[in-house]
Amino acid sequence: MSSDAHETGTTPGDGGAPASETTSDTTSDCVFCAIADGRIPAQVVAESERSVAFEDRTPAAPVHVLVIPRRHAATVAELAEASTDDLADLFAVIPEVARAKGITDYRLMVNSGASVGQTVFHAHVHVLGGADFTEASMTPQA
Repeated sequence: MSSDAHETGTTPGDGGAPASETTSDTTSDCVFCAIADGRIPAQVVAESERSVAFEDRTPAAPVHVLVIPRRHAATVAELAEASTDDLADLFAVIPEVARAKGITDYRLMVNSGASVGQTVFHAHVHVLGGADFTEASMTPQA
Protein backbone atom coordinates (compact mmCIF):
# COMPACT_ATOMS: atom_id res chain seq x y z
CA MET A 1 0.00 0.00 0.00
CA SER A 2 1.33 3.40 -0.82
CA SER A 3 1.15 6.49 1.35
CA ASP A 4 -1.74 8.81 2.02
CA ALA A 5 -0.81 10.74 -1.13
CA HIS A 6 -3.54 8.59 -2.72
CA GLU A 7 -6.13 10.42 -0.72
CA THR A 8 -6.88 13.49 -2.74
CA GLY A 9 -4.14 14.02 -5.27
CA THR A 10 -3.21 17.12 -3.33
CA THR A 11 -1.63 17.95 -0.02
CA PRO A 12 -2.67 20.42 2.65
CA GLY A 13 -1.48 24.01 2.38
CA ASP A 14 1.00 23.41 5.20
CA GLY A 15 2.95 20.97 3.03
CA GLY A 16 1.83 18.03 5.12
CA ALA A 17 3.30 19.23 8.39
CA PRO A 18 1.44 18.04 11.48
CA ALA A 19 -1.26 20.39 12.63
CA SER A 20 -0.27 22.31 15.73
CA GLU A 21 -3.85 23.00 16.75
CA THR A 22 -6.14 20.01 17.12
CA THR A 23 -8.81 21.43 19.40
CA SER A 24 -10.56 23.57 16.79
CA ASP A 25 -13.34 22.06 14.72
CA THR A 26 -11.60 22.84 11.42
CA THR A 27 -8.31 24.23 10.19
CA SER A 28 -8.38 26.61 7.23
CA ASP A 29 -5.32 25.12 5.50
CA CYS A 30 -6.31 21.44 5.92
CA VAL A 31 -7.55 19.81 2.70
CA PHE A 32 -9.73 17.32 4.59
CA CYS A 33 -11.32 20.10 6.67
CA ALA A 34 -12.10 21.83 3.36
CA ILE A 35 -13.74 18.65 2.06
CA ALA A 36 -15.67 18.16 5.32
CA ASP A 37 -17.15 21.65 5.18
CA GLY A 38 -17.77 21.68 1.42
CA ARG A 39 -15.05 24.13 0.33
CA ILE A 40 -13.49 21.38 -1.81
CA PRO A 41 -15.86 19.08 -3.70
CA ALA A 42 -15.66 15.33 -3.19
CA GLN A 43 -17.69 12.27 -4.16
CA VAL A 44 -19.42 11.68 -0.82
CA VAL A 45 -20.38 8.06 -0.18
CA ALA A 46 -21.84 8.40 3.33
CA GLU A 47 -21.95 10.99 6.07
CA SER A 48 -23.20 11.73 9.53
CA GLU A 49 -23.28 14.78 11.73
CA ARG A 50 -19.70 14.02 12.84
CA SER A 51 -18.07 12.23 9.87
CA VAL A 52 -17.81 12.27 6.07
CA ALA A 53 -16.83 9.37 3.78
CA PHE A 54 -15.70 10.14 0.24
CA GLU A 55 -14.06 8.45 -2.74
CA ASP A 56 -10.28 8.58 -2.87
CA ARG A 57 -9.25 10.56 -5.95
CA THR A 58 -6.40 8.16 -6.76
CA PRO A 59 -7.63 4.79 -5.47
CA ALA A 60 -5.30 1.96 -4.48
CA ALA A 61 -8.11 -0.62 -4.84
CA PRO A 62 -11.37 -0.94 -6.80
CA VAL A 63 -13.13 0.46 -3.71
CA HIS A 64 -11.10 3.08 -1.83
CA VAL A 65 -13.04 5.40 0.42
CA LEU A 66 -11.70 7.74 3.09
CA VAL A 67 -13.70 8.31 6.27
CA ILE A 68 -12.82 11.51 8.12
CA PRO A 69 -14.14 13.30 11.18
CA ARG A 70 -15.56 16.76 10.61
CA ARG A 71 -13.53 17.85 13.66
CA HIS A 72 -9.87 18.49 12.88
CA ALA A 73 -7.38 16.21 14.61
CA ALA A 74 -4.03 15.32 13.06
CA THR A 75 -4.21 11.61 13.94
CA VAL A 76 -6.73 9.06 15.16
CA ALA A 77 -4.99 9.13 18.57
CA GLU A 78 -5.51 12.89 18.80
CA LEU A 79 -9.14 12.44 17.77
CA ALA A 80 -9.62 9.86 20.54
CA GLU A 81 -8.16 12.29 23.08
CA ALA A 82 -10.38 15.13 21.82
CA SER A 83 -13.66 13.24 21.42
CA THR A 84 -14.40 9.55 21.84
CA ASP A 85 -17.85 10.28 20.38
CA ASP A 86 -16.25 11.53 17.15
CA LEU A 87 -13.96 8.49 17.06
CA ALA A 88 -16.89 6.11 17.57
CA ASP A 89 -18.88 7.86 14.85
CA LEU A 90 -15.95 7.60 12.43
CA PHE A 91 -16.07 3.81 12.75
CA ALA A 92 -19.89 3.69 12.79
CA VAL A 93 -19.96 5.19 9.27
CA ILE A 94 -17.81 2.35 7.85
CA PRO A 95 -20.66 -0.21 7.52
CA GLU A 96 -22.66 2.46 5.66
CA VAL A 97 -19.73 2.84 3.24
CA ALA A 98 -19.61 -0.93 2.69
CA ARG A 99 -23.34 -1.07 1.97
CA ALA A 100 -23.18 1.93 -0.37
CA LYS A 101 -20.28 0.40 -2.30
CA GLY A 102 -21.80 -3.10 -2.37
CA ILE A 103 -18.95 -4.84 -0.55
CA THR A 104 -19.10 -7.29 2.34
CA ASP A 105 -15.36 -7.80 2.81
CA TYR A 106 -13.04 -4.87 3.26
CA ARG A 107 -9.76 -3.79 4.80
CA LEU A 108 -9.45 -0.83 7.14
CA MET A 109 -6.16 1.02 7.21
CA VAL A 110 -5.05 3.88 9.44
CA ASN A 111 -1.69 5.60 9.08
CA SER A 112 -0.75 7.53 12.20
CA GLY A 113 2.44 9.50 11.66
CA ALA A 114 4.83 10.35 8.85
CA SER A 115 7.10 7.33 9.35
CA VAL A 116 4.24 4.97 8.46
CA GLY A 117 3.06 6.91 5.43
CA GLN A 118 0.61 9.53 6.70
CA THR A 119 0.88 12.62 4.50
CA VAL A 120 -2.45 14.33 5.16
CA PHE A 121 -2.50 15.20 8.84
CA HIS A 122 -6.22 14.96 9.48
CA ALA A 123 -7.40 11.74 11.12
CA HIS A 124 -8.90 9.30 8.63
CA VAL A 125 -9.56 5.65 7.90
CA HIS A 126 -9.07 4.04 4.48
CA VAL A 127 -11.80 1.57 3.52
CA LEU A 128 -10.39 -0.72 0.82
CA GLY A 129 -12.28 -3.46 -0.98
CA GLY A 130 -13.39 -4.98 -4.23
CA ALA A 131 -10.21 -7.08 -4.56
CA ASP A 132 -8.37 -9.89 -2.82
CA PHE A 133 -5.70 -8.73 -0.38
CA THR A 134 -2.89 -10.73 1.16
CA GLU A 135 -1.50 -10.33 4.65
CA ALA A 136 1.95 -9.98 3.06
CA SER A 137 1.01 -6.59 1.63
CA MET A 138 0.95 -5.22 5.18
CA THR A 139 4.66 -5.80 5.83
CA PRO A 140 7.02 -2.80 5.88
CA GLN A 141 9.51 -2.34 3.08
CA ALA A 142 13.14 -2.97 4.08
